[in-house]
Amino acid sequence: MRDKPIEGRMTAASEDQVVVFLIGMRVNSYTAVRSWWPVAKAMGPMIRELVRDGGSGLLGHRFLVGGPREVYLVQYWDSHEKLLAYASARDGEHRPAWAAFNRRLRAGRGRVGFWHETYVVPAGAYESVYVNMPASGLGAATGVVPVGHRGDRAADRLRRM
Repeated sequence: MRDKPIEGRMTAASEDQVVVFLIGMRVNSYTAVRSWWPVAKAMGPMIRELVRDGGSGLLGHRFLVGGPREVYLVQYWDSHEKLLAYASARDGEHRPAWAAFNRRLRAGRGRVGFWHETYVVPAGAYESVYVNMPASGLGAATGVVPVGHRGDRAADRLRRM
């Protein structure tokens, strides 16, 4: 069961490079449902498509709510090349959703906001700890191991390059 806490101190199993992709939307006008609802519902089909394709590069994801107006999605990828390939693939869910969003954005007069950020994190340049938690974040995406396997202190797990 995903929500069952794992006793003790764990860390993400991954020691490789990871790409963290953050994407979100903000409802600027609640009454402009035609502007923001299609943006909100477009992400589900894309995530389902990526999860079904074991070679997509998506390691894991988590939807988050950032208050009454904002929704975020944190994604973990194994490479920025695969993330960019998905974004530009002509036969996937992303391209038509992006085109529709851009049309809506031009006509929407700022009723919905959108943002994304991409971080390419080299191997050894990140660390994690999860104490009495279900597998979360990068640990949910790549699995967890006891902290002792990678070092008891954050400095041990966060190798300097």
